[in-house]
Amino acid sequence: IVAVLAVAAWFAAEAIARQIVTGVVREQVRTQLSLPADQPIDVEIPGAVIPQLISGTLDELTIASDDVTFEGVTGDVTVTAHDVAVRGAGEMSGATATVSLDEAQLRTLLSTVDGFPADTLGLAAPNVTMSLDLQLFGVAVPVGVALAPSAADGSIVLTPAALRLGESEVTADALRSQFGGLADVVLRDWDVCIAQYLPSGVTLTSVDVTGDLLVAGFDVAGAIATDPALQQNGTCA
Repeated sequence: IVAVLAVAAWFAAEAIARQIVTGVVREQVRTQLSLPADQPIDVEIPGAVIPQLISGTLDELTIASDDVTFEGVTGDVTVTAHDVAVRGAGEMSGATATVSLDEAQLRTLLSTVDGFPADTLGLAAPNVTMSLDLQLFGVAVPVGVALAPSAADGSIVLTPAALRLGESEVTADALRSQFGGLADVVLRDWDVCIAQYLPSGVTLTSVDVTGDLLVAGFDVAGAIATDPALQQNGTCA
């Protein structure tokens, strides 16, 4: 009977501890990011919580929320932090994060890029797509472009990977031969600054189109919770 009661007490205490910790995490996230009080936030802590609280460190903590807005850009965010201190300075050994944007959300982001035809944007894994009209003897000729995404220097870089002229695929050389310098607007890379929306302690590491989402991966510095400089928004080159 004593053993059964001890086990029951353990599970009851574990459930209460988990509820308290996840509640505190949700409240801190809403406060730090200025999110609405009713913003849904999922919090996951693998393993038993009580031993981790006793040790003073959460081995792993995952926080996820949809439709989070940063400086006018909205996306679904997931952050997984490691070795998170529950007392004292609140440091961690590091974290990774992903931000997922659907087509409409990505269109909003790319509408800030000068000259990019955001209203024609689409997602067709593994590329971002767009179209532009080139003028030839006063006639508008539609050119479709598949853009391969990558990460560089705090920016999403969209590089032409395939071209369509009307219904036919064409090469960059063929397009330049036909349109001359006018083709430059189609054949250029597009740099989309992300660093300006995020703390400088968050570094863009990858960009992929998966299904109907563009997914950006980030590394998060462990000292971001305690270093004010890492909490300030970054800049783009």
